[in-house]
Amino acid sequence: MPLIAVSAAWAVFWGSWSALLPAIKLELGISAGDLGLALSAVPVGALPAMALAGRLVRGRERAALTATAAMFAVSVAGIGLVTAPWQLPLALLVVGAASGALDIALNLATGRAERETGRRLFQPVHAAFPVTVIATAPATGLARSLGLNVGTVLLLIALIVIVTSLSALALPAGQGAPSTSSDTGKRGLWGAAIAVGALAACVLIIENSVEQWSVLLLEEHRGATPLVSSAAPSVYMAALTAGRLVAQALPRMPLKMLYLVAGVGGGAGIALAGLGGTVLLSMAGFALTGLALGPLVPALLSRAAADDPSGTLVWGVSTISYTGFVISPLLVAGLSSWLGLPTALAALGLLGLPLLTRFAVDRS
Repeated sequence: MPLIAVSAAWAVFWGSWSALLPAIKLELGISAGDLGLALSAVPVGALPAMALAGRLVRGRERAALTATAAMFAVSVAGIGLVTAPWQLPLALLVVGAASGALDIALNLATGRAERETGRRLFQPVHAAFPVTVIATAPATGLARSLGLNVGTVLLLIALIVIVTSLSALALPAGQGAPSTSSDTGKRGLWGAAIAVGALAACVLIIENSVEQWSVLLLEEHRGATPLVSSAAPSVYMAALTAGRLVAQALPRMPLKMLYLVAGVGGGAGIALAGLGGTVLLSMAGFALTGLALGPLVPALLSRAAADDPSGTLVWGVSTISYTGFVISPLLVAGLSSWLGLPTALAALGLLGLPLLTRFAVDRS
């Protein structure tokens, strides 16, 4: 299916990226601090691009998905041309913008496909991303061990993305951007987008914290070897995927129940990961977190697509929820300096409370 293929191709880069960072750092001769500063350019580029893309994509999903995937491929290849440290943040700014636009285009195209076909698509489309990340990270490490340099790997990834982008041409053409009936209707949609997007951002804060801090937790606070600790993000991603595929395979579960599962399971899971005193308990916590949180964001986007054919709600929820990725590193870093990393991660379990509150008040 084209939507799943594009999601997987998008993930090829992000799955490979972490495995390429040591080589990029070495080639450019930069410090860890300089690298971290350069990486912050990704969300800086993504958020405004997401805000703009929603205006342009709605009603033109097929063309937009093809174009944004192709632009992302070009931006990925552009990183391979970086030869000086000052060029890296500029290249990543472009990558962030292209990735953000692709994110919006993919969600809007998936929402349109769900409305037109009556099929549930958000769960499998979103499941394709973590599955690919799990596969491509070690594959990139193997490519490096075989002597391929960063530029060559990035060029291969760009070719995969641009070839896959052509599959989007198989989607039905859009009919132009639909509009809401009034200014009051638009304000109501954006109010709903803020509320739902904030709930999704709670999920993404936890998700990003696992991706960025789980290895450090296991190595420095659980005494795990680098090999064992490096498996933590994969354990989380595998559980995330499993949660989405289970939600897809089961009869449609009410969104209200997914709030409950995510609030209880996600909150308890990340608390267990942070406070569990052994590697096994922390790994189990990461797995529980991914399993419980995995289905919620795709389900929220699916509901948004069904409730608003104009696409404004999907656009708004996608953009606002992305702030979770921006907030997460700063939040965990700040909490860690105060409480220590294990307690900081456990404290993120409190983000399950808004989800439980929504469960309690949701009448659907």
